[in-house]
Amino acid sequence: MKVGFRKPSIKKSFKARTTGKLKRKVKKTINPFYGKKGMGLIRNPKRSVKNRVYKRTTFGLSDIFRKLFKAKKKRKR
Repeated sequence: MKVGFRKPSIKKSFKARTTGKLKRKVKKTINPFYGKKGMGLIRNPKRSVKNRVYKRTTFGLSDIFRKLFKAKKKRKR
């Protein structure tokens, strides 16, 4: 299992940002459980547990920026 920094993928981040609301809306009308919390655990428990561990043991650029800017906001108060 990977621990530490996740290497950013420009192709994947572009794909995630361009897959729009319409596609999610269509999926939601077809499948009422689409996007609900905990559905991954019901459908594929092994993958769900692996993804949860991966998410908690690694960090990416967005996590670093989020922490930096969050820390600056707290200092101003």
